[in-house]
Amino acid sequence: MDSTKREDFMMKRSVNKSRITAQNYKSRWFILDNDTLSYKDGTLEKKGKVKGSIKLEKIKVVEAVEDRTLDNKVNVFQVVYGEGAEFFTLYIVALKDDQRKEWIEILRDAAGKKHACFFPKYHPGVWTKSLGRYSCCDQIDRNAVGCSLTTPEKDDATVPSVSKQQSVINKPLPPKPEDNNQSRDKKFYIAIYNFTPVEDGDLELQQGEEYEVVDDTRDHWWLAQNKAGLQGYIPANYIKKKFDLEIFDWFCKSYSRERSEQVLRKEGREGCFLVRESSTPGMFTLSLYTSERPRSSIMSKFSDGTVKHYHIKKNTEGMFYIAEKHAFPSVQDLVHYHKHDSAGLSTRLRSPPAPEGGKTAPATAGFGHSKYEIDPTEIVIEQQLGAGCFGTVNQGKWKGKVVAVKMMKEGTMSEDSFIEEARTMTQLNHPNLVQLYGIVTKRRPLIIVTELMPYGSLLTYLRRHKARLMPKTATLLDICSQVCNGMAYLEKRKFIHRDLAARNCLVGESMVVKVADFGLARYVLDDEYTSSQGTKFPVKWAPPEVLNFTRFSSKSDVWAFGVLMWETFTGGQMPYDKMKNVDVVDYVCQSRRRLEQPQSCPEKVYQVMMKCFNHDADGRPSFQDLLQTLGGLMERGNYPFIGPV
Repeated sequence: MDSTKREDFMMKRSVNKSRITAQNYKSRWFILDNDTLSYKDGTLEKKGKVKGSIKLEKIKVVEAVEDRTLDNKVNVFQVVYGEGAEFFTLYIVALKDDQRKEWIEILRDAAGKKHACFFPKYHPGVWTKSLGRYSCCDQIDRNAVGCSLTTPEKDDATVPSVSKQQSVINKPLPPKPEDNNQSRDKKFYIAIYNFTPVEDGDLELQQGEEYEVVDDTRDHWWLAQNKAGLQGYIPANYIKKKFDLEIFDWFCKSYSRERSEQVLRKEGREGCFLVRESSTPGMFTLSLYTSERPRSSIMSKFSDGTVKHYHIKKNTEGMFYIAEKHAFPSVQDLVHYHKHDSAGLSTRLRSPPAPEGGKTAPATAGFGHSKYEIDPTEIVIEQQLGAGCFGTVNQGKWKGKVVAVKMMKEGTMSEDSFIEEARTMTQLNHPNLVQLYGIVTKRRPLIIVTELMPYGSLLTYLRRHKARLMPKTATLLDICSQVCNGMAYLEKRKFIHRDLAARNCLVGESMVVKVADFGLARYVLDDEYTSSQGTKFPVKWAPPEVLNFTRFSSKSDVWAFGVLMWETFTGGQMPYDKMKNVDVVDYVCQSRRRLEQPQSCPEKVYQVMMKCFNHDADGRPSFQDLLQTLGGLMERGNYPFIGPV
């Protein structure tokens, strides 16, 4: 007796191709019997050989796929199957919607009779390697928990309580977890960026893949294991915990209000959005672009649309919401809901900014897990970018990676002392610090290889764009906040810069500002930095305790940061412009006078500078305190805007 229940001629997406294109779909005969779903090649007139089969008891999901999300195709349904930690998705394209509905129903029924244990949730969209995420919820983990209830779960929710209880009783029990501490203590992370190994002992990362972290005791390079069992070191800032918000493309953790507006306006797409941390600890803000013009007639001249900011709040039950009647257990659930229903927002959420306008892979701490000494033959030196007291700076390449190459002037650096600390400096890693990748010490001159920042020094940038930047208080505050963020990282690690100034900060894509040359001032021998006691420091950025006693600390860096803020709000003017160094010492230490308020600087911002200029070092705020103050000013708009922002 033939046990076949159903057979049909349909298309399936190929599972052995890396990209999804039209030619990756094959026509197949699908045959369902009591034990398996199999598919054969052939034509409408004749069946061919079996190309694959799925045991019914291994099926986890049988659901429709949203029309046009899979290469613009309609009448698609999915079969998720597997066991253990490995699951696969078979996408099948039916000829018409009725055929799709029939196959979903009979497949689900047949799998249920084989005691298949269905997942409670599924993805109505698709995961593609080219995008590196699910189209329905933007999760980049291919094995991420679904974002919509499966049909069996929805059915359970609608049946009477007695029947519902009975249906739960009839479901097979989940497998018993392993009763050992080692299994429970495993740490699983998702790669949010690709990483190519640089040296022996590094492990390749594939975006969206899951990895087990074996050893996370080092700050920036962790020992990890992939699904194939291979182990190696990976950059810790390239992976995130499986349920961390940072695995989502729309989460831009440290973006300020100003940065969010810049990125979203540049994108200029209706419903383009991102979620960021609010200035209030533990809270979040949703920033959303809409083509609706600003109501202000002045603002409307400068923008075809507007960016709106919504605070994501928590109710007494710990649920997240923007509109109070629509509350959710997590931020990702809230985002998923508002992708389908605006529910009080100016428009529903569509998609996050493209990678080049939003997230890009961060710099790693050094090139590899232990590589800080670089073979000079591997460096290709290209055009010169600038010159300063440290030496010349050139653009270059190291194994295809674009870098900045600093060739130090011979005789200007205490080389032995610097080399001892170079390894420590390569391990400093922060989004607002220029990354030191490594050094060349085997020949002279000494070469320092760092991350390349394409727009040069902040000082030059301020002077070049003064007319455009000066009216934009929010932009200038964002510049200061980024520098402060990098300095707060150094402060936390007890690292003193000693030469913080606009000339020693660099500007990158999307107005990213990073602190550079931290630590170098201690080793550079330059007359401009020499005091009467032989210590080197920039007089016009130095506080009284440095000028009088050469006493450096993170609080002396805070004073220099106040001067940097002044530089920023004057468009790059020289502080104490008409005064000699000796006169500056008397002005600051004896007269206790301070830099005057810049013309375009709001009073509240100048008050922050004055806190940095406290004569008593202990009376100055920490960088962490300054960061919160600046964040509050930017978020709440506690300053008068001068012109469009």
